[in-house]
Amino acid sequence: MMRRGFIGGALALAASPAAARPVMPEHASPRPLLSPPFKNGAGQDLTLADFHGRTVLLNIWATWCVPCREEMPTLDRIEARLGGSEFHVLALSIDRAGSGAVRSFYEEIGIRHLAVYLGDQTRVMLGFGVIGLPTTILIDTQGRELARRVGPADWDSPAALSQFQRTIEKGRTSR
Repeated sequence: MMRRGFIGGALALAASPAAARPVMPEHASPRPLLSPPFKNGAGQDLTLADFHGRTVLLNIWATWCVPCREEMPTLDRIEARLGGSEFHVLALSIDRAGSGAVRSFYEEIGIRHLAVYLGDQTRVMLGFGVIGLPTTILIDTQGRELARRVGPADWDSPAALSQFQRTIEKGRTSR
């Protein structure tokens, strides 16, 4: 009896429109977020505080992670579409091979809009509480975590675009 109810609920969920389900389930309220230091492609030290005032989609990834590699073009397209003074895709690689490996990978698959960011694997994983790759965190203009997803996604889907645009709009009104 209980099993039938579970299956019915699962079927109802599966039948709901994709746009109605957020790509990243949002937390009930924003959560504080620590930021370990990382470097940009020019070797400058940064933290999330350097992006204060912008909505940030932080994606923690590595070139050796197959699902990470597969989702990277969708992150590039979302940066091309929404990136600017209000929104930024921060694709933070934890590759030990350095920024050269990231640049080669970007060139190999045609990434044109994502900047190179590199962090120490241990510091990034512990600092951001990463348990698997890829991990993507939606961060508000105040540097707080709004949502988190472990695993790949279609980041330029209509559902994701809608979620990001809503978050950007909330950021405008909270300034």
